[in-house]
Amino acid sequence: GQGSGSARPQPLEPSLLRFLVCPLSKRPLRYEEATNELINEELGIAYPVIDGIPNMIPEAARTTQKQPPAESSEQP
Repeated sequence: GQGSGSARPQPLEPSLLRFLVCPLSKRPLRYEEATNELINEELGIAYPVIDGIPNMIPEAARTTQKQPPAESSEQP
């Protein structure tokens, strides 16, 4: 059965990936199994997957790399 005391992170269901897009760029995301995250290469951010459920709130995303040059973005 499915043990509820399992500390192992539950991976994302692969079939979900084709329906999921980044809420910011509306682009497809790449699932990174090693970190259990959905990666947006374009924006350089990663959304965590918790218990098999992607947390796609922009505030929950972490930066994965240096931000691209802020030419078109209007962040303070």
